Amino acid sequence: MQASIAGKQKYGLGKLWGIFGGVLFVYLFLGFMVIPCFNTLTSVFRETDAAGNPDPLAVIRFFFAGKMPMFLWNSIRLALCLVVTVNVVGISIVLLTEYFDIKGAKILRLGYMTTLIYSGVALVTGYQFLYDQNGLMTKWLADFFPGMNKQWFTGFNAVLFTMTFACTSNHALFLRNAIRGIDYNTVEAARNLGARPFKVLLKVVMPTLLPTLFSLTVMTFITGLCAMSAPTLLGYNSINPEIVRLAGSSVADESFPQARAALLSIILALCTITLLLTLNHYENKGHYLSVSKTKAKLVKQKIQNPVANVLAHIYAYVLFVIYMTPVVMIIVFSFQNWGNVRNKVLDASSWTLSNYFGNQDYIYQNWKGKEMVSKGAISGVFGNEKTLGGIRLSFIMSAIAAALACVIVVIAVNYIFKHKKKKRGKLVEACLLFPWLLPTILICYSFRTFFNGNVFYVFGQNLYMKENVRILIVMAYMVVKLPFAVRMIKAAFYAIDDELEDAARNLGASQVVTFLRVKLPIVLPSVLAVFALNFNALFSEYDMGATFKKAEGTTYAMVIQSMCEDEGRNNVNMNASGRRCASTVFIMIISGLILYLVYGVGARDLGERLAIREKRRKCIEKIKGKIGIARAAAEEMPKEEQETAA
Repeated sequence: MQASIAGKQKYGLGKLWGIFGGVLFVYLFLGFMVIPCFNTLTSVFRETDAAGNPDPLAVIRFFFAGKMPMFLWNSIRLALCLVVTVNVVGISIVLLTEYFDIKGAKILRLGYMTTLIYSGVALVTGYQFLYDQNGLMTKWLADFFPGMNKQWFTGFNAVLFTMTFACTSNHALFLRNAIRGIDYNTVEAARNLGARPFKVLLKVVMPTLLPTLFSLTVMTFITGLCAMSAPTLLGYNSINPEIVRLAGSSVADESFPQARAALLSIILALCTITLLLTLNHYENKGHYLSVSKTKAKLVKQKIQNPVANVLAHIYAYVLFVIYMTPVVMIIVFSFQNWGNVRNKVLDASSWTLSNYFGNQDYIYQNWKGKEMVSKGAISGVFGNEKTLGGIRLSFIMSAIAAALACVIVVIAVNYIFKHKKKKRGKLVEACLLFPWLLPTILICYSFRTFFNGNVFYVFGQNLYMKENVRILIVMAYMVVKLPFAVRMIKAAFYAIDDELEDAARNLGASQVVTFLRVKLPIVLPSVLAVFALNFNALFSEYDMGATFKKAEGTTYAMVIQSMCEDEGRNNVNMNASGRRCASTVFIMIISGLILYLVYGVGARDLGERLAIREKRRKCIEKIKGKIGIARAAAEEMPKEEQETAA
């Protein structure tokens, strides 16, 4: 009887927690996904004419009459060109390092994967440092070609060049894994039938890679369509920078600024949804190549034609130079004094740590010839309050958002697997994947407009006012990262054996105890990996912070972007360019460390970890043995020799 009562109480408490969790999930989904985006959609049709009468089609007529189609065409043009250039370069770097036998492939691979440790605004500023009108490479080229246009690195060509090499990181990760999974037996069979190497590549290898290539193509197109950092910094009129500009404008400046921004966001969302549906339709067809049951590891192919071999090596190392030059130059110039960085002059006698640490005064003469001092005008990354504030704010907001995304997804995925045969489990998963249908700019713009007022949904608070905007940015960060977390953590839950849960239940463990003691330890490495990757992406994120554009929400990437705007003005902030280089190096270190922990230490299986632990143990024992021998020898020495040695 007592057991029955306890079971009812236990069931009632669990049901109560389930109801609370369901209500909270519906509240968050409606309030931070559906309602703000629906508000943006309807805002387009709520405009009025000059007489104050409702005119639902006013913005649409203005769209066709104004310059807005130009921004749309510019984004589509950039996306289409990126599909070609990124695939050409991305496929090249993977084939050169994984399929063909190229000398120095390991070094080449490291160079090609540098875009994984710095991206967004940090990467664009790195290319600007080399190629803008005062850039290092532009100055060197101008010495050889005096008549060249020093402002060549602006507009469409500059954006296409920068994003071509920035967007190959997906190829370096996903296409590399796909080509490593090719069965060498099929390649060898084709060669034994007399097929030439190039024909084997086209007829045997490439069909295996087509599903991955199609996914990468769609991802590249969406990236180009939703580009923000490169067009903003390099002066290209595309959709996202225009949305951000209109969001900060007013009716006094131009007609329908907010509604036009909303319309552009909706158009962007429709393009994204169409592409994702196309990708899903293609994946469901299952265009995959059958392989033998016993797979053989792929053996790198030698290029038999000597001319083709030389050209392939030249092409490989030219790409390596393009990838590595910004990284090397930024690291080197981050240790130069502010004058050398600003003038792009490398001086071996001017090494300094002032761009990283410390705070120095700048001494100059005014127009009367009197010596003046500007206090703290030369400051490093860790000596400048504004930069430190951006680092601190980005670190806290990124960590909170990444942690919240992981916690929500782990609980939700556990619920999905418990009800995987029911519609409610599929409904929860669809809700979490909903942000993938919308571009990031639409989500952030919807947050900015909907919560900029005393909104009933958040108890009458204005989340866009002053420090409250930080809550809004954290929520936007979390929402955007939910779909990625779902795909990765859901894959980890498939590794859980159902018998483990049955065994725990038979031993009397509750569902909460089973989840905490059995399931969570199994999926924890994947959860930590997702947290690390999301944090890594958010820490150097620029697009979302620029959309909110609030002084209280100035992120680290926004600080980097604005560093040089007031450089030298009124004799303050003299080494902004050097501090920007040091900031980029700092981002590289953080990103590289996280990638090493995820894909280096985190990717090791149990056997590798035990082998490393055993090797470490033997090394320690060896050192202890040498120390013991040295001590024993010292004790056997006569006292006079010990005193002399001492």
